[in-house]
Amino acid sequence: MTHKAKVLLVDDHPLVREWLANLINQQSDLEVCGEADSAPKAMQIIDAAKPEAAVVDISMEGGSGIELIKNIKAGHPDVMVVVLSMHDEALYAERALRAGARAYVMKREATKRVLEAIRCVLGGKLYVSDKMAILMAEKFVDGRPGTAGAGMEKLSDRELEVFQLLGRGCGTRQIAAELHVSFKTVQSFCARIKEKLHFANAGELLREAVRWHDSQDET
Repeated sequence: MTHKAKVLLVDDHPLVREWLANLINQQSDLEVCGEADSAPKAMQIIDAAKPEAAVVDISMEGGSGIELIKNIKAGHPDVMVVVLSMHDEALYAERALRAGARAYVMKREATKRVLEAIRCVLGGKLYVSDKMAILMAEKFVDGRPGTAGAGMEKLSDRELEVFQLLGRGCGTRQIAAELHVSFKTVQSFCARIKEKLHFANAGELLREAVRWHDSQDET
């Protein structure tokens, strides 16, 4: 009997999980061992089901995909993480790989790319698009930060997450609750974002966050 690698699905959209489950369970070498709509639930399932791979979204209600990847890497280093996200790979792929992911695939990519990525990481390799591989190679060879994402690359993972939540219309206290940090901590993040991106005031920070969030939805 052929061994089927166990795959965990982590996405807060039920239709995405249903599509992925149907896709993966049709394969002779892969099977879904669990589904989670949040980071805490994902960690619980990993402890119980012991998957060999996890397909994780970057943005989830009540938690960060980047932080989840870091937690998986710390507690379950043998679980190979594939990021499947709507967000621009030019800004997020390198962050995800630094956090411990082994692959980054955008949701608009062809279905076969998802399966290729899962099989690739299970084989011990990294998987990114050809475009992203070239960008990363140029950055490494030339020592350039690259133009993708412009000043956004200056932000830490946590600062980028705060900026994203601001763009979604979340208030400071709501962000603090979602990230499980204090109100003052979020204020400090906002101050650092304004400084790094050269925004004049809180109003400009909010406007640019909304504009950036809308532009991500269009990609």
